[in-house]
Amino acid sequence: MDDLDQRLITLLRHNGRRSVSDLAIALGASRATVRSRMERLERSGDIVGYTVILRADAVALPVRGIMLIEVEGRAGDRVVDALGGFPEVSAIHTTNGKWDLIVELGASSLADFDAILRRVRLIPGVIASETNLLLATPRSTRAKL
Repeated sequence: MDDLDQRLITLLRHNGRRSVSDLAIALGASRATVRSRMERLERSGDIVGYTVILRADAVALPVRGIMLIEVEGRAGDRVVDALGGFPEVSAIHTTNGKWDLIVELGASSLADFDAILRRVRLIPGVIASETNLLLATPRSTRAKL
């Protein structure tokens, strides 16, 4: 992946619906070059899809955090399925080390955040957790509206 591919991916991260013509102008490349690069990145699996950001996702929740979760034995899939049903959960990551899962959470108030933490801890298979509040996000690669 060269510099042009990297810049193309950056533009697509910020707006996946941007036209090939607009991307070509921004990159200083031909439309054919941009189109072939996108097709190659899709075929190679570097780009696995495009998505839409809903208004609810664009509005930053004032209370956000990362919850580290230890899962009992083979309960990982059940816990992930249960977490997927919580609207406050924006991402679930598996990891190694002491913690099995890293969960990104958001809520409109500290009381609501506390309530979601309590609900997560009640999921069968969750045996320990640690939570850190996110105070600010000076940089993110997530799309901006």
